[in-house]
Formats: sequence, C-alpha cells, structure tokens
Amino acid sequence: MRHLSELGVGRILRGGRGSTPKSGAFVVGVLPGIGIGPEVVAAALDVLGAVADVGCERFEVRTGPEACLTPADQATSLSPHEAEFCRALFEEGGALVCGPKAGRFVYELRARFGLFCKLTPVRPLAALADTGALRAEAIREVDVLFVRENVGGLYFGASEARREGGRLAEAHQAFHYTREQVDRILRVAMELAVSRRGRLSVVTKPGGVPAISALWQESASELNQDFGVELEAIEVDNACYQVVANAAHFDVVVSPNMFGDVLADTAALLLGSRGMSFSGNFAEDGASVYQTAHGAALDLAGSDRANPIGQIQSLAMLLEESFGRFELGAIVRRAIESVLAEGWRTADVMAPGCNLIGTRELGKRIAERTHASASERELRAMGPRAWRT
Repeated sequence: MRHLSELGVGRILRGGRGSTPKSGAFVVGVLPGIGIGPEVVAAALDVLGAVADVGCERFEVRTGPEACLTPADQATSLSPHEAEFCRALFEEGGALVCGPKAGRFVYELRARFGLFCKLTPVRPLAALADTGALRAEAIREVDVLFVRENVGGLYFGASEARREGGRLAEAHQAFHYTREQVDRILRVAMELAVSRRGRLSVVTKPGGVPAISALWQESASELNQDFGVELEAIEVDNACYQVVANAAHFDVVVSPNMFGDVLADTAALLLGSRGMSFSGNFAEDGASVYQTAHGAALDLAGSDRANPIGQIQSLAMLLEESFGRFELGAIVRRAIESVLAEGWRTADVMAPGCNLIGTRELGKRIAERTHASASERELRAMGPRAWRT
C-alpha cells in the first residue's frame, strides 16, 4: 500500500488505490455490528450486488468473525480475531464496511489501524427538504465536510477513578495533542478546502482549553502560508449553533476529536434524520473504514424500521474513495434520491403523502433503481462527480 506522503496530502480519500487488485476483484470486508447493524449492512450489500451488475465489476465480500470475547465485552471491544481480519483485509488493499457497535470498539479500531482522519459529508437531499426539524430554507445550498482528528484528544487520554465506600468519589480524564498530530489533520483539511470552495473553519475553545486551542490555531495559521485558504477560528459552542442556524456559511470544518464528534452529530439535523448520516475513516497507509454516523439503536433491532440510507451512502463513499469508481458511487446516490423523491420512506423521514416501508424494502428499492439506472457506457460518460467536489 502506498503512503499518503507519496500521494499528496488530501489524496488520502482515494487510499492509494483505484485499480482492480491482482485477484481481479475489489475486496470488501464486512463487520455487521450489533443492534440495527446487521439489517442496514444487509441492505447496503444488496445495493453492492446491483452495483456489480451495472459496473461489470467483481466484488469479493468477506464477513468478519464474531467478536469471541467474554459476554460482558461482547460487541463492545475490538477482539483479536476482528483485528486480524482487518489487518489482512487492509494489507490486500480491501476496504471495510462496518455496522454500528458499542463501547470502545470504534476507538480501538481507529487506534489499532491509525485511522487518524474521519470525514463526515453533510449535503441534504432535495427530496427530504420538508422532512425533519428544520425548515427547507435552512438547509438550502448546504454542503459541509467535517474533518475530525480521530486518534487523539480526550477519547484517548489517560483516565482513572477513585472509590470511597463502594461509590465513585473522583474521576480524572486527561488529554493532549502533539504538533505532529495537529499538523497532519490540518494539512488534509486544507487540501480538501482548496479542492472545494476554499474556506476552512478551525474549531477550538480558547477559554476552556487554552493550550490545546492555541496549538490548533498556531498550527493552522502557519500551515496556511502554503495553502492560502480563507481561514477562520470558531469556538465549539458557537460552531454547534451556527451549523444549524447558518450551515451554508461552512465549507470544510476541522476539529479535535470530541468537538468533531459533537458537531457531526448536530449536523445530522440538516439531513432530516441521523439515519441519513455516514462517514469514512482513513489512515496514512490507505486503510479505510466506512460506517454510518449513528449508533446501534438497540431498541429498533430486528423491527425492520431502521433507515439503511446512511449505510448505503457509506458504501457509495467506499466505491469512490477506496476503489476510485466515482461513476458507481454516483449512481448509488442518484438511486437513493430517486427512490426518496418517489415517496418511499422509513419512519424517521416520513412525510405526508409518502409511503411507509421498512429497512429491507427500502434497501431493495434502492438496489433495483441502481441496477436499472444506467449502462456501463453511460456511467463512464458521467465522469468523476464525487461528493467532495
């Protein structure tokens, strides 16, 4: 696998790949997750089957092992078996589709494979303009890319707790950032801003975490001498407000780990439902993991009510950024928009006059529309219209 330094900063999104591996098939690893994970992942794999037919590509789907942990840790930690599965997958040039899990699993996965960059695109679909908590005018012309530092900060800081009389009496959670960590994620964000509309918002909190904020702001100012983007510093509380009240202001937003987590979840309001949100996680060596940006929703598990579109969107992102098949990602997104425009909805994005259907049926309809949407010749004529341009 090629390294980010060989590709040029920001080309991380393609992971150094884009051509069919020697085996003749693109390798897609799958960890279905828990809760609604297996249901939404199954819907995404149905769509992948349609993509294979339309694009005349071979996809080798490999499902990972069960966690094989003690019952108390099951599905909440990265097991040695899962880690080995991912290691072999990435070494072969494959990419991972990961359903939602719980506990420390995602943090351990990111740390183990150096997935330092998380990208969460937020581009509301026109078909859902009247769905959700926000008015249609609040989401018009919104196209934001959240870039989150993914392996440092508060979530990876040392913690300890002290008990007195069987009760927790005191708790400590420390965190820090190095200049290398901050420079690395800022370079990616700036390269992406240059490729988009040239604006970058750096999220900090000078009054609350002054030393960390100063490091991020100083690093951004110095690096921008080479990039020349329109740079702003914005405090995290104001950023959370503005991303709902004035989302069209933002282009690329970069932030420390916890700030990015909160911001991306807040921004899901713009999509009409968290079930629509998705993300990609990237390492310098090209390893990549694609997932929803929502949780396992254990209360919905097995009910056929979950929205699979976030997981299907993550699959489209995988096709584009790990395998370089931008035209295939484009037809998946186009199929999603078409099915929604016809009024087929799960309960979370239901609107008057629409048809309520379940997880399986919505995934099936998107797969069918994908299959029927275009011939390979027509797809190639569309060109590389990716979500990040």
